[in-house]
Amino acid sequence: MTNSAPPSGPAGSLLTTWHQAFFASAGQWAWLSTLNDRVSAVTQPLYDRHRSNPLVEVMHGGRWAGHSLHAALSDLPIGFWAGALVLDVVDELTGPAPSSAGRLGPAGTLSAAGLLAAGATVATGATDWTVSDGEDRRVGLLHGLLNLAATAVQSASLVARLSGRRRTAALLGLAGFGAVGAAGFVGGHLVQGRGVMVNRVAANSGPGRWVSAIEDENLPEGAMTGVVVEGRQVLLHRSDGEIHALDNMCSHAGALLSRGEVVDCAVVCPLHGSMFDLRDGRILRGPAHHPQPVLPTRVRNGWIEVRGAQPKPRRTTSS
Repeated sequence: MTNSAPPSGPAGSLLTTWHQAFFASAGQWAWLSTLNDRVSAVTQPLYDRHRSNPLVEVMHGGRWAGHSLHAALSDLPIGFWAGALVLDVVDELTGPAPSSAGRLGPAGTLSAAGLLAAGATVATGATDWTVSDGEDRRVGLLHGLLNLAATAVQSASLVARLSGRRRTAALLGLAGFGAVGAAGFVGGHLVQGRGVMVNRVAANSGPGRWVSAIEDENLPEGAMTGVVVEGRQVLLHRSDGEIHALDNMCSHAGALLSRGEVVDCAVVCPLHGSMFDLRDGRILRGPAHHPQPVLPTRVRNGWIEVRGAQPKPRRTTSS
């Protein structure tokens, strides 16, 4: 039995690190940074003006869907355009059915459906993009530009179909689908490589025992503070004599909620404006998709204590 070793040397290294080098470089492109600033200067004030509109939260997905709506919608144009591409290949191999200018045919119908779905996908993606920051925002803009290019090429393909230039339409459809694939690759990096739009607190569970967090007298009525308890960021708030504890890292993008403001027993994220009920962690306003984990609290010997997940009850057996 022989062991196969992974590729070594410059060639092997390039095969496994090219994507890292590409995204590290893309995040620093001067033209992308400049374009990002110019687009943000137009879109960000518009988003901030309408941030509280329920329609904006629906476009994020937010508490209504529990995840990004853009990610779900993106499957539709990809699927429609993939179907159109397959039908174009079949027509090329078997000979197209009789058609005339102004008639879409099966492939053209799928192409048009993809364009309609792309409109909603672009709108929701742009909404998500406005609540990204730094390198995520620049690479997200690249993702959006590729998708816009794909949509433009697919539009040209549809025009060619309507004018009866079937082969030109098929070639444009193939080019557009290539741009969609490139955009999907960049989008995959944002989600799986950068953790954009994922639940930042999904794995937080400790501490597994009661741990002192802060002296009781240091949390007066109406006060909010952030503490670190056995490595976990915890937000504490006292309201009407009750002490509430949430995970201090916003589930949306990881900002510290304790740096935000309290409004009627709700905390507003200082980064993107998500609002969570301090009593039970539920989302009162997006763009967050996931509620904040709640930690039990108690006061003992003048200290506020918190704990994470409750220990599982021991199983007993009878003899």
